[in-house]
Amino acid sequence: MVLTKEREMEIPVIDFGELDEENRIKTMSLLDHACDKWGFFMVDNHGIDKELMEKVKKMINSHYEEHLKEKFYKSEMVKALSEGKTSDADWESSFFIWHKPTSNICKIPNISDELIKTMDEYVSQLHKFAERLSNLMCENLGLSQEYIMNAFSGPEGPAFGTKVAKYPECPRPELMRGLREHTDAGGIILLLQDDQVPGLEFLKDGKWVPIPPSKNNTIFVNTGDQLEILSNGRYKSAVHRVMTVKDGCRLSIATFYNPAGDAVISPAPELLYPHGYQFQDYLKLYSTTKFGDKGSRFQTMKKMESGDSV
Repeated sequence: MVLTKEREMEIPVIDFGELDEENRIKTMSLLDHACDKWGFFMVDNHGIDKELMEKVKKMINSHYEEHLKEKFYKSEMVKALSEGKTSDADWESSFFIWHKPTSNICKIPNISDELIKTMDEYVSQLHKFAERLSNLMCENLGLSQEYIMNAFSGPEGPAFGTKVAKYPECPRPELMRGLREHTDAGGIILLLQDDQVPGLEFLKDGKWVPIPPSKNNTIFVNTGDQLEILSNGRYKSAVHRVMTVKDGCRLSIATFYNPAGDAVISPAPELLYPHGYQFQDYLKLYSTTKFGDKGSRFQTMKKMESGDSV
């Protein structure tokens, strides 16, 4: 694992190229650490065509310049800020594309056929990466390989969608956030971001960690609320925000691997603590396993709850 150091805070970088080599055990451990202790990390050697990623960024930037920029700077929010007024709004120009279960990309105003084709190619590769990542998370959590995918699925599988956002230059960055502090509602978030302009920050241990622009088209990953619930609090969602800057217009292409709208979410039973037992039963087991691993003891109590023989 490479570590990016920024203001004395190290951001994990997971090299997926080492998952098929002799370093797999170490890489899996580092992935678990990043999910457990950070809630965000970078992935290199993810297998997505980097020339395609560059093309996506270039075309999104062109779409903004041609169809969205003028509208943004004519908005009431921009006018109010020029008068020194602030509002509960975010300094961003954005739109959302649904990919699965049903695509709405053709309904995005002014979107070109070439951009539709390019986004579809990128999303197809990204979806495969999302499924691979979710399977690896399941392995680290001790769950069956496709547990997250199945838990997130409706009749047509998990939901998959992309928020495309530009964070334009802001004349008064001290008065406005690009995006206010929040956690993400969904599952696993895969971010293709600007390689020049900063602004994204995550909260860790009471400190804001600046996320540097992504060089060489690494994918930035963070976990959302539904993964925290499914993992029974082990993989927590992290609070983050986007700061505005005077110089530079930041690009963010954030794709969400989310539960379907009708998916029923609950903690994985395998990750729950034992409960509903009498303390005397625990003490009886404890008397013979005091010097053993408590995790095995907890698992035995869970089997007793379900009526399984131990």
